[in-house]
Amino acid sequence: MTKMKITPEEALAYHLDPKPGKYEVVASTPMATQRDLSLAYSPGVAVPVQAIADNPETAYDYTVKGNMVAVISNGTAILGMGNLGALASKPVMEGKAVLFKRFADVNAIDIELDTEDPDEIIAAVRLMGPTFGGINLEDIKAPECFIIEQRLKEIMDIPVFHDDQHGTAVICAAGLINALELSGKRIEDCRIVLNGAGAAGIACLELLKTMGARHDNCLMCDTKGVIWQGRTEGMNQWKSAHAARTDLRTLEEAMQGADVFLGVSAKGAVTPEMVASMAENPVIFAMANPDPEITPEEAHAVRPDAIVATGRSDYPNQVNNVLGFPYLFRGALDIHARAINDEMKIACARALAALAREDVPDEVAMAYGRKLSFGRDYIIPTPFDPRLIYVIPPAVAKAGMDTGVARRPIIDLHAYELALKSRMDPTASILQGIHARAKAAQARMIFAEGDDPRVLRAAVAYQRAGLGKALVVGREADVREKLEAAGLSDAVRELEVVNAANSRHTETYKTFLYNRLQRGGFDAHDINRLATRDRHVFSALMLAHGHGDGLVTGATRKSAYILQLINHVFDAKASDGAVGVTALLHKGRIVLLADTLVHEWPEAEDLADIAIKSARVARNLGLEPRVAFVSFSTFGYPVSERAAKMGEASKVLDGRKVDFEYEGEMTVDVALNPAAMAQYPFCRLTGPANILIVPARHSASISVKLMQEMAGATVIGPILTGVTKPIQICSVNSTVNDILNMAVMAACKVG
Repeated sequence: MTKMKITPEEALAYHLDPKPGKYEVVASTPMATQRDLSLAYSPGVAVPVQAIADNPETAYDYTVKGNMVAVISNGTAILGMGNLGALASKPVMEGKAVLFKRFADVNAIDIELDTEDPDEIIAAVRLMGPTFGGINLEDIKAPECFIIEQRLKEIMDIPVFHDDQHGTAVICAAGLINALELSGKRIEDCRIVLNGAGAAGIACLELLKTMGARHDNCLMCDTKGVIWQGRTEGMNQWKSAHAARTDLRTLEEAMQGADVFLGVSAKGAVTPEMVASMAENPVIFAMANPDPEITPEEAHAVRPDAIVATGRSDYPNQVNNVLGFPYLFRGALDIHARAINDEMKIACARALAALAREDVPDEVAMAYGRKLSFGRDYIIPTPFDPRLIYVIPPAVAKAGMDTGVARRPIIDLHAYELALKSRMDPTASILQGIHARAKAAQARMIFAEGDDPRVLRAAVAYQRAGLGKALVVGREADVREKLEAAGLSDAVRELEVVNAANSRHTETYKTFLYNRLQRGGFDAHDINRLATRDRHVFSALMLAHGHGDGLVTGATRKSAYILQLINHVFDAKASDGAVGVTALLHKGRIVLLADTLVHEWPEAEDLADIAIKSARVARNLGLEPRVAFVSFSTFGYPVSERAAKMGEASKVLDGRKVDFEYEGEMTVDVALNPAAMAQYPFCRLTGPANILIVPARHSASISVKLMQEMAGATVIGPILTGVTKPIQICSVNSTVNDILNMAVMAACKVG
């Protein structure tokens, strides 16, 4: 699989646009009227103040404390970059905060403390305790991180969790449970070698020993070799706790006959010879970032029987902390826990291990472009598995309740699981899924408008994201000039620029076009002009002849005009079965609207066709289709000829025996609001519609643009479906990200 490339310019632009940083605070209650403000602040706020003073537990009811985590660092061990200070750590801590929100709907605020004195950090964090439901320590160097975490655990009554230690340990333990099951070994009998005696390494070994690994079977190594009882050089109290009774002194000696290797050290620390000397069915977790101690290819070359995991997403079995910390905190917060203890961490590891053994949903396999099933290349769930949110927190919460750290136990765990399912935004996993499928497809994507800086930046992003090859239609000098102006001069060599004026395929294209259009009023001169001077037609000809796998256009001209030009090369008219489907993503919901591109005024039969094609797009995106034919009328009232065709379309589908839910006609609120829908108990939809079929293109256009401008919805589309090759037409006000999303849709052949 092609490796993703991220340039410094792209990384800085991501953090700068559209606003500096990665998150903002949004009010969750009404703030419009004087009455709202009186309730939010004075005098109304005095009532919950008094309630909390009388009973501190009610802070979880009347404030955000119960869903708020502090992400705290002093910047002494930033990623793999070392001690760069508190301020420099802020982008990382903001990133951690948005991961909490993205994966488990936990609100998080980053706090950077400008001190290297453990006592000052301990005092500062303790004093902030009333604000938060939990504390996530991050990127604090060893051994200070041990001192800080241990002391805060003793003096605070909320969970304190250093993710660099325990996050890695939990995911490592989950993977090891399954790796040992596959290799037929018990943790009690295994010889385990750990390389890297820092925060993560020590936490890994401590957790595995809690789970049954024997002290003298575990050899911890650092840069000076094995940590043995009696060693004095380079030691501290945390290493000493894991000193083993052994005569072995080097990593090389320790690896001979070892069952398990855990690496949180450095690239190249393990040689093929060391792997070759391990026991049968060795387990190798080479977790150094960004490059593992030994690559899976190198390990498997000498030991085909090895089970290998790394910290990287481009290899199977990624040990990724995002599988742990969001869900650990979600479960802990939901029981108002006083701590995250070993039992909760082990419950998290066991739940992750069990999830990897279950049948993998189609949408997860689709997202990774391959079939995933429990085995040597799939021992840990993938970070984008939608089941994580409702499988892991209940296991963590139950362990917390069983061990007495819950202030408010959950009575009905089944109801809790259902509540967790409803918390998650499906749009992020859908977008991740189509990006992963596009990466697997490696499509040669034709970007027709090489004179537009947005299109060029999207083409560069497409290629650098490892999605495939970007083919830009334009003049070389023009492309170079615009890329340089955009600060992307280094990308000039990466893109393939295709110029119609000097293409070796031009004569073939012209012959094809002449044969297609000669009876439509086009002479040889017209054909020459279209094929050599119109980039939209030229791009479509490239696609038709297999000189690219997908086409993105429309950023510089109106979609109706573009569609007219594409029809010179492809059959993309309403009568040919072409349909435009637009995806609206807003507040955790995704709704498809159709037809937004082709049909001006569809009749009942056309509307049924549009519904069938829209359902196909929905399934391509991982949604189970629920179609509503929408109007200003609901089930016959008020009576109107324009609304009647929407009800008629539903009857047309009755006769076609389709395999998805549909109903209509109905107003939009009935289609989307369960309470409004409940007033019509005969309605055949089992939940809110996710596909809205509208009466005409003008109503589709008004709806999409209103949602975009007034509600800030993300718009993907219109997605063109019903054409023989993947062609996607952007709107003229598309951003770089919009154009990239359309390229991804084309690469996945959505529709």
